[in-house]
Amino acid sequence: MKRFVIFALILAGVPVLCLGQRRPRVSPVKVIQLSEPKSTGPMSFEEALSKRRSVRQFTGQQLKLSQIGQLAWAGQGITEPVRGLRTAPSAGAIYPITLYFATQDGLFVYNAAEHSLEQTSNLDVRGRLAATHAACNILIAGSERKLAAKFRGEANKYMLLEAGHIAQNIQLQAVCLGLGSVLIGGFEARGVSRVCKLSRNVEPLLIISVGYPAAPTTEEKTGTTERPKAQRAVLIIARENFRDEELFETMRVLTEAGVNTVVASSKKGPVKGMLGRRAEATILVSEIAVDEYDAIIFVGGAGAMEYFHSRAAWTIAREAVARRKVLGAICIAPAILANAGLLNGVRVTSFPSERERLQRAGALYTGTPVERHGLIITGNGPMSAIQFGRAIADALAGR
Repeated sequence: MKRFVIFALILAGVPVLCLGQRRPRVSPVKVIQLSEPKSTGPMSFEEALSKRRSVRQFTGQQLKLSQIGQLAWAGQGITEPVRGLRTAPSAGAIYPITLYFATQDGLFVYNAAEHSLEQTSNLDVRGRLAATHAACNILIAGSERKLAAKFRGEANKYMLLEAGHIAQNIQLQAVCLGLGSVLIGGFEARGVSRVCKLSRNVEPLLIISVGYPAAPTTEEKTGTTERPKAQRAVLIIARENFRDEELFETMRVLTEAGVNTVVASSKKGPVKGMLGRRAEATILVSEIAVDEYDAIIFVGGAGAMEYFHSRAAWTIAREAVARRKVLGAICIAPAILANAGLLNGVRVTSFPSERERLQRAGALYTGTPVERHGLIITGNGPMSAIQFGRAIADALAGR
């Protein structure tokens, strides 16, 4: 009898133990119900088409929630509730696209069925998606798998076509709202996926920066002066084993800021990075004419040691300082500047392995992700590449 009672008690406790092991469902941090979208407006379709331009300079003014809601509806809003049809066409009405909105309040995913925003993060990740300083960055992400069952080898094509339709809708809607926008396709997909915590089956396709356009100058309005010549930056990489993010992320940020970039190395042609990506070096380091560039940037990675004792590299760095050009170096590359005798009394950072070398050269080592001392800008490694690029862009803009 005692054994029976003990056995019964054990059985009675099993549900409690099992329930205690169940993980609670995680609900969104915040759900925002958006106001009813407008289907009519004062601007004609033809006028919106004629006014659409790529805008890369924005004010600091934030968007209203009603504006974000209208942009979301333009991209993915439901226009026929019975059949669930939306503003943008989708092959087989499968709708493999998801929209994410990055604002100062965090990251939100658009729920078309409820016309609402669901917060997935309360962190401001706008600067990690694009370097445009826009009030809102919209990520268009897609799942090829959703289309694959029906369209097989054509799935990717249909997904990209749909992303294009959605992007055009959003940009035209931005014009109608008095906003500016720019489409960004050159970004590091894995980095964006990590920032937005996308599932394995979803990939980032496009980013649209949206905000209030910065007011044009009087000269731009009247056309009395020519537009300033685009600035140029040369990024110097090793003949092999440069650090991928330090090149491509820096280039992306500078390109988005309107800076033309050139890649130089000790050999021309394709150059393989430490992570396997390839860059095209169009000029030799020995061919660099410092006067032709506004910024000289040394990229890190194990291969950068090639330039530690290169007199050609030292001469380029010294000329950059003498001619008051922006001079950048990231990861282990600040050692090149140290060996060139340029860092005495200069605040710098670098990959930790170079700390003693920089200090012996008289540098004031800080160890921060990015350090700027006048026109000399240094970064400590691949994780700071975006911030490094933004610091260079700011210096080129005179900020």
